[in-house]
Amino acid sequence: MRRRHRHRLLRPLVAFAAVTGIFATATPNADSTPLEGTSAASATTTVFYYTKTKNWPATYLHYAPDGGSWTTVPGVRMETACTDWVKETVDLGSAAGLQATFNNGSGTWDNNGGTNYALGTGAVTVKDGVVAHSDPCVDTGTGTGNQATVYYSTATSGWSTANLHYAPTGGSWTTVPGVGMESACTGWWKRTVDLGTATALKAAFNNGNGVWDNNNGSDYALGSGTTTLKDRTVTAGAADPCAAQVPDTQAPTTPTGVTASATGTSVVVSWKPATDDTAVTKYQLTRTGGTEGTVVTDVGSTVWSDTGLAEKTTYTYTVKAVDAAGNTSPASSAAPVTTGEKAPAPAAGTPLGTDPRKDPIYFVLTARFYDGDTSNDRGGSQDVTSGNAANNDPMFRGDFKGLVDKLDYIKALGFSAVWITPVVLNRSDYDYHGYHGYDFYKVDPRLESAGASYQDLINAAHAKGMKIYQDVVYNHSSRWGAKGLFTPTVYGVRDTQWSWYYDEKNAGFDYDGLTVEPKSGKSYYNGDLWSTAEPSGNTCLNWGKPTGGRSPEGYTLYNCQWPSPTSGMFPKAYYHQCWIGNWEGEDSRSCWLHEDLADFNTENATVQNYLIGAYDKYIDMGVDGFRVDTAVHIPRVTWNRRFLPAIYDRVTQRFGADAAKNFFVFGEVGAFVNDKWNRGSVNHSAQFFTWKERKEYSADDEKAAIEQYDYEEQLGTGNQPTSANAFLNGNSYHTPDRSQFSGMNIIDMRMHMNFGDAQNAYNNGKDSDDSVNDATYNVVYVDSHDYGPNKSSTRYSGGTDAWAENMALMWTFRGIPTLYYGSEIEFQKGKQIDCGPTCPLAGTGRAYYGDHLAGGVTASDFGTVASASGEVATTLAQPLVKHLQRLNRIRRAIPALQSGQYSTDGITGSMAFKRRYTSGSTDSFALVTVTGGATYTGIPNGTYTDAVTGDVKTVSGGTLSVEAPGKGNLRVYVLNGPGKIGADGPYLK
Repeated sequence: MRRRHRHRLLRPLVAFAAVTGIFATATPNADSTPLEGTSAASATTTVFYYTKTKNWPATYLHYAPDGGSWTTVPGVRMETACTDWVKETVDLGSAAGLQATFNNGSGTWDNNGGTNYALGTGAVTVKDGVVAHSDPCVDTGTGTGNQATVYYSTATSGWSTANLHYAPTGGSWTTVPGVGMESACTGWWKRTVDLGTATALKAAFNNGNGVWDNNNGSDYALGSGTTTLKDRTVTAGAADPCAAQVPDTQAPTTPTGVTASATGTSVVVSWKPATDDTAVTKYQLTRTGGTEGTVVTDVGSTVWSDTGLAEKTTYTYTVKAVDAAGNTSPASSAAPVTTGEKAPAPAAGTPLGTDPRKDPIYFVLTARFYDGDTSNDRGGSQDVTSGNAANNDPMFRGDFKGLVDKLDYIKALGFSAVWITPVVLNRSDYDYHGYHGYDFYKVDPRLESAGASYQDLINAAHAKGMKIYQDVVYNHSSRWGAKGLFTPTVYGVRDTQWSWYYDEKNAGFDYDGLTVEPKSGKSYYNGDLWSTAEPSGNTCLNWGKPTGGRSPEGYTLYNCQWPSPTSGMFPKAYYHQCWIGNWEGEDSRSCWLHEDLADFNTENATVQNYLIGAYDKYIDMGVDGFRVDTAVHIPRVTWNRRFLPAIYDRVTQRFGADAAKNFFVFGEVGAFVNDKWNRGSVNHSAQFFTWKERKEYSADDEKAAIEQYDYEEQLGTGNQPTSANAFLNGNSYHTPDRSQFSGMNIIDMRMHMNFGDAQNAYNNGKDSDDSVNDATYNVVYVDSHDYGPNKSSTRYSGGTDAWAENMALMWTFRGIPTLYYGSEIEFQKGKQIDCGPTCPLAGTGRAYYGDHLAGGVTASDFGTVASASGEVATTLAQPLVKHLQRLNRIRRAIPALQSGQYSTDGITGSMAFKRRYTSGSTDSFALVTVTGGATYTGIPNGTYTDAVTGDVKTVSGGTLSVEAPGKGNLRVYVLNGPGKIGADGPYLK
């Protein structure tokens, strides 16, 4: 389990001595920093200058106090201070510092390369161009008593100098800032000090300019001898970190536990991680057998899926571990496996592989969209108590067949990408939404039908030029664990109280959510989950003992009767053991969100391999991208090290580099505040996840997660990377710099939170864009299956005009417009989005939509209906639908609105901007205003045509003015544009 502590560098309070001007001596205390005192009336600076590299016969200080006059050249002669150093004490009066240069009195100068030296008060050293704050002539540790040699690392902090402020046990503290440390080697500073008869010391460190490391206010306890201190880790009796590094000649251990299993002509090979004195960087997998001969493959994880092999053929696999120095372990024991018959190949599932910014997204809860096959409908254990049974509305109602049947409806709206909820087999009392994953390697049978498997849906969508984005969960499983990784056994007893709850066991039955178990007569069978006898290896405390509590029915409750993180029921290696206490703290990444969401220990290699192997299956099926659920609850460093590379590597292996470039991964980073940074925490802000790491961390993923969290939190919001990838350079498009892109794009939570009003969403979106790697890939929506704007628990109910205005902004501003199913007719507006099994789904924002889709529909193109009959024809005739169709057609016709960078420079108007996209022979430049009027200055001269009205304006002086089109309406003036697109409607006219 990851620790939850936050560390900060504490800034000491210092007082200047009135006479000497150097820092006052600190009274020893837990903080090791002096107490605040009265400001001095005047200050002095004692300037120490290093002479060894100059060999001047004399040294002069030529200076000017801040706001004062320079001394007469050559200045004042400096006096000898100690070996290799001269000094001069300067009375500054009320000045806070001085400008200084040095010379030898005969015309040879050191003026810092022409910029002079800027020096403050106190003791200041200038050595070979480096300014520091310390007295170089104090104790250098050459006495006859006990000594301490301290090495301090500034590799993480980046300090350019370091001071040691210390007090021997029983002695006094040094004068702040302490004694200067010498540079020992890259990233390390060293100082040897005399301790007299003492054998230990208290210490703190600072950079000489007010930034301290005092161990979070507790100081460091150091002993005599040699000690190293790096990232708050003290190592006593340490080796010299600057000694010549011994070459790494030690090979990793031999991988063990190699297994190979075949399914048809595919083989999955897995093994236990090897160890190394530094770190294992990869594995070499060798396959022999068949007609292919010997094949060697480099693998980054401990699982490998080998596909396309020969039928009924024996293959043998061995594995070697390799470290960064190239040392290779001996080969593992061989794992032989024989393939079976080749399964009938489904139609090719290949991702479309085009720029995802071209594709507006329609988001559906598959189980609530359209029921194409009633035979797979299931109500679950809460069917009656929820009220769904009374409405003849089982929670699992919609399915893939329904989606296949209504792809033309989605295409007729103008959408070319469909985001579907998770497809893996779920297991809980209320799991229709897909976020309670149980078997990550199996598609939930309640969604599939004969002729309408998941593969069939993907292929059908691709045949219509539409993409499938699969919702995926890496953070958690169901409360019953993850089949194939770990499933907890709970205490259960079929006594007179609980026989209704615990199903009689059927050893030959395998739960799949759909199949009815004959003994219980239920598909939500639980006989495999409980035991009266304590299971082998049980770690749950007080197994089967009464808790003293009672159920709502008055039945006895027992320990270990219900999975929870604190019961000891889950292994620490695979699952975290705590509840979240601080949603913006480190524990939000290492504890459970909810009892139905068992939190994976995603820093464990076995867990990583389980998830990577599972999602490889769906990549292989040809999905076009992943929407990542609860991304913020996994450390960014784990995403960047493990999961994101695995995704893109798999797409590259199967479909090539171009497909991988456009495989669209977008994460849900729940930041439900109206701030650029989520309550000041970078680790919990959406844009943070779009960036690569800036430094190396420990090889151990759990340690790395803590190191990364602390490092980035200390750097803070002001020291995060920035990007111009979303912005025009004047009127010019520039090639974006994606070199630091992590591979994860984001849902635009800030715009989402502010979409109660389009103007607020627009202003807030712009404000965050420089901190996102490339905001043109942001997924933008008004509401979803979780929240409405401003974290509302109800579906958006701002009115049709407001919806039209929101859509006009989303379909023209940067980012990828996304619509939650039914919003095109304001479906369930104002209704509570989710109330769990305490109320019927029909009255919520997750209601069944199929009644509005009954009938037939055929799309002739995106945003165009060829024919429609029945209720779906009525749905397609609604005003927002007409508005949406035309917006999609306009966006599809103008590349600048899809992939363009934007700018508001030289523009007046409340929601007005210019966008441009240039690539090869394409050069698309558009001027957009939503609802209000606008004036554009400094734009290229030429002919501009409005895509909404067809109006033509000729610009000869770099200025174009547009009258306000009205709420929900907009103007899109395109340089050398295509003209009017579509017919006037209720809003676009």
